[in-house]
Amino acid sequence: MSDPAQPGATVAGDGNSIGKPQRRESFTGRGAFLIAAIGSAVGLGNIWRFPYVAYSNGGGAFIVPYLIALLTAGIPLLFLDYAVGHKFRGSPPMALRRLNKHTEAIGWWQTLICWVIVIYYAAIIAWAIRYVGFSVTKAWGDDPEGFLTGSFLHVANNVDVEFHFVPGVFWPLLILWLVVLAIMATGVEKGITRASWVFMPMLAVMFIALVIVALTLDGASTGLDALFTPAWNALGNYQVWMAAYGQIFFSLSVGFGIMVTYASYLKPKSDLTGSGLVVGFANSSFEILAGLGVFAALGFMATASGKPVSEVAGSGIGLAFIAFPQIISQAGAVGPIMGVLFFVSLVFAGITSMISLLEVVIAAFREKTGMHRVAATWVVGGVTAVASIILFPTTTGLNLLDVTDHFINNIGIVGVALLACLVITWALRKLPVLRDHLNEYSSFQVNKVWMALVGVVAPLVLLGLWITEIVTVSSKGYGGMPGNFVGIFGWGMSILVVVLAIVLSLIPWPNRSAIHHELTHEEELARANAQASQEGALS
Repeated sequence: MSDPAQPGATVAGDGNSIGKPQRRESFTGRGAFLIAAIGSAVGLGNIWRFPYVAYSNGGGAFIVPYLIALLTAGIPLLFLDYAVGHKFRGSPPMALRRLNKHTEAIGWWQTLICWVIVIYYAAIIAWAIRYVGFSVTKAWGDDPEGFLTGSFLHVANNVDVEFHFVPGVFWPLLILWLVVLAIMATGVEKGITRASWVFMPMLAVMFIALVIVALTLDGASTGLDALFTPAWNALGNYQVWMAAYGQIFFSLSVGFGIMVTYASYLKPKSDLTGSGLVVGFANSSFEILAGLGVFAALGFMATASGKPVSEVAGSGIGLAFIAFPQIISQAGAVGPIMGVLFFVSLVFAGITSMISLLEVVIAAFREKTGMHRVAATWVVGGVTAVASIILFPTTTGLNLLDVTDHFINNIGIVGVALLACLVITWALRKLPVLRDHLNEYSSFQVNKVWMALVGVVAPLVLLGLWITEIVTVSSKGYGGMPGNFVGIFGWGMSILVVVLAIVLSLIPWPNRSAIHHELTHEEELARANAQASQEGALS
């Protein structure tokens, strides 16, 4: 290989000779990477999904399959993403192109999944922004559900796509996009890292305060008993185990390109597995913390209304925008404080996850086209923002969000993760190479056990989740929505991202693209070693 430091060197890609190769953007240190990766993993699902999943799948007993799922699938797949991104130095399309020229389409599939998610994810954050103010005035009155679907979102009676805009969602969504795009335009260190250092500590403080307030409410112990009392017989139900693996898989942001992209910004000599363990256990710790806060509040609500916890517990949008407002209304003077803490937490957690999703999309198109970061941010990010602002702050946005979210997560993400595992493990036989890369500078060494978990256990679990979802939705439909609506925005969208991924992979990489002028891992390592040797000689 020619000297990468010299003009005209041949670098990664298709062998094109170009000018002086460039180092990739990077995090300044391990701490910067960890705060960004944890910010990506800790999102809305940690707060509003995990508590109910745990409660409805054995309570305290759920911790057993949950931890097993974390150790046998979550962290191993996280290591796989880190290895691919770090060794092949790119977002999913470029990293997988460098891995093998025939796997680029898988990377584009992951990228387009991130693109679809961030389009509707932003709308939920915009709702949370408005609910910060609503919490102070208790604007929903005695009917939080009616307020959400009526006075606030003005949800249309017909399940279709209409462009009747809701000003109360449109304006905070527009402002949110402008703020996020401004962050993205400043780059990895000045934008993503600084934003993560601001939002994540604030999220931690806000949520810990929320938990403390919730634990002081009358009936909090009732909710905690409902959450943590173990139903050991549930461990014999395979659905509980599938729920545990599903929760770990979705909450860690593995399998659809985020961690591949973030790992590509790490310096050549990085402790990948040690960082993965920190991110994995930090994410799970926050989920358990969320469980304490949410079920303490639900216990108060159950006690105040004279109902069992089972009748007031819920998850997702229903928990955040219906159940929690009810709790706030019943909590007296402390209610507005709880509301502000809860919804600000949603905003902070949502923004850090939104940034990570958008970074995958911007990085992929920037690398393929050779665009400067600022231009790519405002072009690619701008198109994404426009799509979000057109589709979701409307009277039909809630139904569109619901069906899109379900299909892109349960069919799209699971499908692409399954394919990536099978191709890397069995078709290309790359696990030994990736294992050696993980072990090169990492504190925690992986071996054949990790290879078995990634190549056998994870694919079997993913296949089970995928087939179960496809069979269920095919036979029963989704959410009672019309078949044509589900067909277009559920199945149609799922198929469209695959088709577009194949098309994008067939477009040649121009000479100005990053694959031709950004250093490979080996070249970055050689340059770093040469620099260290020179500094040592001088000293």
